[in-house]
Amino acid sequence: MVLAKATEPRIVVVGEQRARATRPPAVIWIPAALVGVGMVFPIAYLILRTLGAGTEAWDLLFRSRTLDILIRSALLVVAVTGASVAIAVPLAWLTVRTDLPFRRAWSVITVLPLVIPSYVGGFLVVVALGPKGVLQGWLAPLGVERLPEIFGFPGAMLTLTLLSYPYVLLPVRAVLGRLDPTLEETSRSLGKGPWATFFQVALPLLRPAIAAGALLVALYTLSDFGAVSLLHYETFTWAIHIQYGYFARDLAAALSLVLVTLALGILIVETRTRGQYQYHRSTTGVVRPPSSFRLGRWRWPALALCAAVVLFSLVMPMSVLGYWVVRGVSAGEPLLLLWSHARNSLYVSGLAAAMVVVAALPIAILTVRYPSRISGLLERFSYVGFALPGIVVALALVFFGVRYATSLYQTLGLLIFAYVVLFLPTAVGAVRTSLLQVSHMVEEAARSLGRTPFRVFATITFPLVRPGILAGAALVFLLAMKELPATLILSPIGFKTLATSIWGATEDGFFAQAAAPALLLILASSIPMTFLVLRGERKS
Repeated sequence: MVLAKATEPRIVVVGEQRARATRPPAVIWIPAALVGVGMVFPIAYLILRTLGAGTEAWDLLFRSRTLDILIRSALLVVAVTGASVAIAVPLAWLTVRTDLPFRRAWSVITVLPLVIPSYVGGFLVVVALGPKGVLQGWLAPLGVERLPEIFGFPGAMLTLTLLSYPYVLLPVRAVLGRLDPTLEETSRSLGKGPWATFFQVALPLLRPAIAAGALLVALYTLSDFGAVSLLHYETFTWAIHIQYGYFARDLAAALSLVLVTLALGILIVETRTRGQYQYHRSTTGVVRPPSSFRLGRWRWPALALCAAVVLFSLVMPMSVLGYWVVRGVSAGEPLLLLWSHARNSLYVSGLAAAMVVVAALPIAILTVRYPSRISGLLERFSYVGFALPGIVVALALVFFGVRYATSLYQTLGLLIFAYVVLFLPTAVGAVRTSLLQVSHMVEEAARSLGRTPFRVFATITFPLVRPGILAGAALVFLLAMKELPATLILSPIGFKTLATSIWGATEDGFFAQAAAPALLLILASSIPMTFLVLRGERKS
């Protein structure tokens, strides 16, 4: 499919991609292969466990109830993914390409809902929107005695959508900041209006970013346990956790393999819809910053949209948390801010962000610059860990650590490795999307002038893909800040984070004590997040 003819002067919007005949250098394929091997550990663990279950695993998999859970999981994935894209794409365009008031502030705060753990988000939705929740209390003077049930599919979809739309927002914003404005100006000069230009020119060029973000939303929805359990919507992840609760790890592994199969199906669909096209300028020209679209009379509706999303995804949860803090302090409970736990969270999340980006670079380069069946297989393997519940990945690493790497057991190294397995796709998708916008001819021209591949990457490619790298690092940082199962199981003895503190307080029913660390978690994440988003905006 060609969206613009190759004979058009100076700008080719999209053309067919041709596979490179050259082989990838060892400095690329060896690290990529090592990363791929690391991604196999959870799958190998699940296969070994499933084989240990014998015929009992087959009986479980072929029950009608298992099919019902599969359909419910798929329905939730489709609904949350579609809603997240519908929210994120307009927000990205408003915060990057328009004169929206306080645009930089909206760029930061619209991303922050990603840091709210799903178990906290689910609890807050129940407290705020439940039949006898905070909203019902406000409406009681108007005669509203009970709100409709929020439990089940509606509550799970609402919670996961409000927490996961930033997966799409960040990569789309990174790409929008680097789109060639000449393409849109040409469209306008041919008589196309702003809306027609957006849908016919800009939106097709955003397809890789939207697909990468939507894939992350789909896999995150598959792997979530906190929100679906609190809102009583049975999915595969909930069923897996129930089996682990009964200490039936073999049966839980069998169900996890079904989850892996479903994730691979999603990956195949995403790969086929991705298209084999190039998304960069194919001829010479001067790259200019994109022009800012004047909203005019649409300014207030645009502000209302941003405010509504932030209200429901960030302000309302923080207000409920603040209410619990005030309630606890007024009842005489101590205000626990846990600064040492905050330092631990920032430290381990920063390490995770750096290591995941380093692991993602060879995978992204191999996939974009040297496409083949092997590179495609490595990319798919890199996404599998994101679809698995954190407890599955953690127990897989415990299994191999106890048997084959006892020196790494209960060390930060093993915890960071778990974060790499869990969050690698977030960085791969963001880096790959930015790399697609960089023409390989620029790199080849530099190498023809005598520069080594490393210097070409360091001086040319890296600055051009920096927005995607920063977006990937930001995603990993936020995810590591709130990750719970892997942190609980793999952390060194005595190593506490804000996420484990929040979970411990909620498990004991001390919601007021959990509220203060939760607010501190959001604050601690917002500071580096603000830096990353604004720096990426300046560099794009």
